[in-house]
Order: sequence, then structure tokens, then C-alpha cells
Amino acid sequence: MRCEFERGLGIRDSGLGKRRLRQLGALLVGGLFAVPAFAQAAAAPKLDSGDTAWMLVSSMLVLMMTIPGVALFYGGLVRAKNMLSVLMQCFAITALVSVLWIVYGYTLAFSAEGMHAGVIGWHSIIGGLDRAMLAGLTPDSHYQTVPESVFVMFQLTFAVITPALIVGAWAERMKFSAMLWFSGLWLTFAYLPMAHMVWSGPGSLLGDMGVLDFAGGTVVHINAGIAGLVACMVIGKRRGWPQAHMPPHNLGYTVIGASLLWLGWFGFNAGSAVAANGSAGMAMLVTQIAAAAAAIGWTAVEWAIHKRASVLGIASGAVAGLVAVTPAAGTCGPAGALLIGFAAGFVCFFTATRLKHRLGYDDTLDVFGVHAVAGIIGALLTGPFAAASLGGFGHVASAWGQLWIQAKGVGFTIVWSAVLSWAILKLLDLTIGLRVDAEQEQMGLDIAEHEERAYNLS
Repeated sequence: MRCEFERGLGIRDSGLGKRRLRQLGALLVGGLFAVPAFAQAAAAPKLDSGDTAWMLVSSMLVLMMTIPGVALFYGGLVRAKNMLSVLMQCFAITALVSVLWIVYGYTLAFSAEGMHAGVIGWHSIIGGLDRAMLAGLTPDSHYQTVPESVFVMFQLTFAVITPALIVGAWAERMKFSAMLWFSGLWLTFAYLPMAHMVWSGPGSLLGDMGVLDFAGGTVVHINAGIAGLVACMVIGKRRGWPQAHMPPHNLGYTVIGASLLWLGWFGFNAGSAVAANGSAGMAMLVTQIAAAAAAIGWTAVEWAIHKRASVLGIASGAVAGLVAVTPAAGTCGPAGALLIGFAAGFVCFFTATRLKHRLGYDDTLDVFGVHAVAGIIGALLTGPFAAASLGGFGHVASAWGQLWIQAKGVGFTIVWSAVLSWAILKLLDLTIGLRVDAEQEQMGLDIAEHEERAYNLS
């Protein structure tokens, strides 16, 4: 039988033939051992050109949300003498955070070094330094189905917009130098750990707790909104507020800014799927639904109370809806988005127009009243509306059980941001000081801080 087999393979009864037989056997054995490795390589995600193209576009859309989106939205709301200062702060934050993100931001937010699912430790709160200065990043590195460089850029834009949102709370009275120091320190000690605790994967503190935050309800909006509330309370009211009338100087800029935010939010939410797939498509749809519902909700309440609808109101309502749907965009259905949007528009009307006057804090551009409050509403409602029984697409065991998990995540974020923001602000106030003097505030920050004017009539 052996001779028949050898003759079938063309092997003669010679030394050469036996060597050929041994070589063939080695190849067969090696092939058997190579099968698991081949299967593993085949199972690894491959780069997808469609996903990559979408994430490139999403990164540009989210960057547009800060410059010029937030910059114009806020810039139109302040008095003319402070217009450039707001634009400058948003522009400077974009540059500063971009550099810090490369040096240590990305690694502290997304390094999985030392993390283990279900194990709570130091690296459940903050990443390691193994990716500092983007160590190991090459053109061939990838994150899921996109180049890792694209994922780095996409997350960079989130890190940029979050401290930029806080600018609206201290507008017209904070030193430019203090703003830079606060933004850098707050990014390091408040934002990066929050991003890590929610988004860095198995072993992350809030991620393992089961908190759902698709695109930044806790990480971005509650985090920034609470920091804004603390900042305006520590810095103090603008001189003359609320007795003096301080109307927006150019609502046209504000509407343009709000429109850019609305457009950019499709990259913010749909881009968080990190793929051009059904999840991204649904996230885009529910983003549109929630923004529209909140704009109508805010306008309806305003019309009922003041007998008129305002341009500022409908723009603010749309932003509230965009904020509220952000944590739910990957798990809620169209009906859930509609209800989340209406709730945000209704509630934020009162927190932005009534609550701050009742409690006496001067949140200049309603960072807390819109971003924190809508973020809290959205983060809480993400729980029930993720359930299939309420039209959602999240893998949750119980709608109300998930609501409790979301509540714990919201509470943790509020305390985290409040404590760290207060500590950073107090440190800066004791060292370089937070606020411009009375003469500079009266003059306006454009001249006092930058020696430039937004408008030259001569």
C-alpha cells in the first residue's frame, strides 16, 4: 500500500523520493498548524474605504462645529465689544487642545494598557502613557475598519469642542491667559478621564457599569455644562447684570452658527458609529428628528408665554435637541428621538430663561441651561428609549433598570466635573487671577485683551 501511494505521488524508492515524502509531510503538518493563525487573520477587521471616507468627512464636520460653529453662535450673542474675544478663545482652544491631544491626550483617553473587563483599578479611570506622542502610529495602523490616524483626528475634534462650549459661561469677563490655563488643565484632569471611563472599552469604569453614551452626553455636554455653571459662579456676575440690558449684538451670526452646529452634528453623532452602516444612518435620522422637535418645543412654550416666537429661541431649542439626542443616537428609534427632543426644548426654555434669574448665577450664554440640562435629560432618557419595547435598538435587559444605570452615570459626571472644575478655577484665581479688572470689562475684551475691534466704522 505504501508503494502504491508513493508511486501515485511520483516518489520512487530512492533517497531522493523519501526526502520528497518527508518534505510533503512537513508541509501538511505546517499547514494544519497554520489554519488557526489564518482564521484569526481572516477574522480581524479590514480597512474599509467607505467607512474611512465617512470618518474623514465626520472629522471635518465636528471640527466645523467649533470653528466657526460655536465661535459664531457665541460671538453673535455677546455685545459688539466682546465679539473678537469669543472668536479668539474658540480658535485658541482649537490650537491648544490639538497639540495637547497629540502629546498625551489620546493616550490618556484611549490607551487600554492595564485594563481588564470587570476589574476596577487605576486604568479604569485613566489611560496609560504607552501611546504618548502617538507612539506606534503608522499609516497601516487601524482602529476597527478605519485608519487609526482618522480615529485619532475624529476624537481630537471632540476634545476640542468640549472646553470650547464652556467659553459661553464666562464670556465678557475672563482673562485670555486664565482661559488658556483653565482649558489645558480642565482637558487634562476632567475631560480625558471622563472619555476614558466611558469610551475606552472593557475595564473602563462607567463602561463596565453599563452606562450608554453613544456620542458624548456625559463626556461632552454634562461635563462641559457643569464646568460652565461652576465657572460663572466662581468668576462672578458681569458688572451691571441683570439690571443692565445686554442684548445680543448680531443674531444673524448666531443663526449661522446654530446652522453650522446642526449640520456638523451629523458628523458628531453619526460619525460615532465609526462606520458607514445602518447605525450611522439611524443616528443621522434621529439627530434630525430631535433637533426639529426641540426647536418646535421651545418655540411653542415661548409663544404660549410671550405671545411671539423669537429667532434666538428657535436656534437655542434646536441646539438643546441636538445635545439631548447625542447619548441616545446609537440606541433610540425615531419615536424616542421625537420625545427626547420635545422634552429638551420644553425644559431648557425654562432653565435658560427663568432658572438663572431665580438662582442669580450669570451663565452668560446658557451653557448650563442648555448643554448640562439637555445632556442630563438625554442621558437619562437614553435608558428607557434604548429598549426594544420602546422602539430602541440597545441591548438592555430592562428599560427601567437601564434608567437607574444612566442616573448613576449622570450623578457621577456631575460630581466629577463640579469638583475638578472648582479646584482648577480656585487654583488659577489664587495664582494668575481669573477676571479682567472693571475698566477692562467696561472697555470690552476686544480692545482690553487683543487691542483689536470687530467693527471699524472709519
